[in-house]
Amino acid sequence: MASGGGGQEAPASPAETTRPVFETDVPARLDRLPWSRFHWLVVTALGITWILDGLEVTLVGSLSGAIAESPELHLNAAAIGAAASFYLVGAVVGALLFGWLTDRLGRKRLFSVTLLIYLVATILTGLSWNFWSFALFRLATGAGIGGEYAAVNSAIQELIPARYRGYTDLVINGSFWIGAALGAVGALVALDPRLVPVALGWRAAFVLGGGLAAIILALRRFLPESPRWLMTHGRPQDAARIVGEIEARIAARAGDLPPTEGASLRLFAHGGGWFALTVRALFRHYFRRTVLGFVLMAAQAFCYNAIFFTYALILTKFYHVAAARVGWFLLPFAAGNFLGPLLIGRLFDSWGRRPMIAGTYALSGLLMLVTGWLFRAGTLGAVEQTVAWTVIFFFASAAASSAYLTVGEYFPLEMRAIAIAIFYALGTGIGGVAAPALFGLLIAGGDRGEIFWGYGLGAALMLIAAGCTLWLGVAAERRPLEAVAAPLSAAPRDD
Repeated sequence: MASGGGGQEAPASPAETTRPVFETDVPARLDRLPWSRFHWLVVTALGITWILDGLEVTLVGSLSGAIAESPELHLNAAAIGAAASFYLVGAVVGALLFGWLTDRLGRKRLFSVTLLIYLVATILTGLSWNFWSFALFRLATGAGIGGEYAAVNSAIQELIPARYRGYTDLVINGSFWIGAALGAVGALVALDPRLVPVALGWRAAFVLGGGLAAIILALRRFLPESPRWLMTHGRPQDAARIVGEIEARIAARAGDLPPTEGASLRLFAHGGGWFALTVRALFRHYFRRTVLGFVLMAAQAFCYNAIFFTYALILTKFYHVAAARVGWFLLPFAAGNFLGPLLIGRLFDSWGRRPMIAGTYALSGLLMLVTGWLFRAGTLGAVEQTVAWTVIFFFASAAASSAYLTVGEYFPLEMRAIAIAIFYALGTGIGGVAAPALFGLLIAGGDRGEIFWGYGLGAALMLIAAGCTLWLGVAAERRPLEAVAAPLSAAPRDD
């Protein structure tokens, strides 16, 4: 049995030996595929999740001044921070609920439902009439996004070939910052009274986000169910058929496909009900991986949510930047965050997961500590503060993306979505929900020294995560998912 280190065997149930066994080469066939239009469709239709999340978070951050000044809502800095926490609470609940359903009902069905929930909730956010309606609709929006993280991350990793998986996953997670840039530009337009009436600007921005989701919802109709999910849920014929259709589409353009590598898998027919095996796998067979996944997710969630949800408040309160100009300061920050995974992401596949994850977490923590000290000393202006944050999160963005990559790779197929959901929920619940509210209160107090201790806490968490990676990390680069963690339903081979 796997102890959570380098072991690959899945925990077996005594009842499994009485169930029929089938053999499949679906994973090997998916991993041997060359990059194609099909993979671009996967990246585009599913990767939009992070763009939408970035759009949502940035809109609230960039428009926080305008939202607070809205005569209907009457929000102060603490209320803006509390609304951000409502969004994250919704994301936690949505991740757990829809992550569980994704493993039970399939990837395709759930990533359509979660996007629809987001679509409706974000439009309703733009129609809010007081604090509680705003908070409720942010809660629902977060639930849709949280569910997306579980359904979409699992689907992407299961459809992308192993040799491209690390870089692709990092860049897709980093595309959050494309959404952030769009949100920053949208905020500039929404806050310009020459273009949009002041009372309607921030509302229109949320409604337009719902319109973007509607376009992507239509695009997702062309994606198949994950063949890997089908093969571990007693439908090997359907899995083989879908892979055959993908191969035919790619071969029609690329010619003959390369041969498959490695042995086929022997799996027990799915008997239903993986919950008990999932709990046992997390806390017994993969306990070391569970600890690492939690630490990585909590550390990055605290740092990101602490700074980003209160970004505009720092600029407006301490650097006296007008609310209408905050978007200009977010654009370089967003660019640095996206360029991090884009430029150094390939090293996670070539140099390896462990050194790159540990290195990006450690560097982010050290830079955050230095920047916090300079902020306390009052030696930074608005531009210098933005440059410092941009440099920090060039590395922190790659680190945060690698956390999602790690918790998706480290656990068996049958529990992948719920594992992602659990770590996202725990990390966000502990590291994320508290951070915006905490920093909102610290900023409202106006004491730079107290805010520095908040930055110091974030830095310490990132350094702890780096150490845990060196101790507990697993080499998952360029390896099939089934080699990193064997399916729960894996059957022993006769040869």
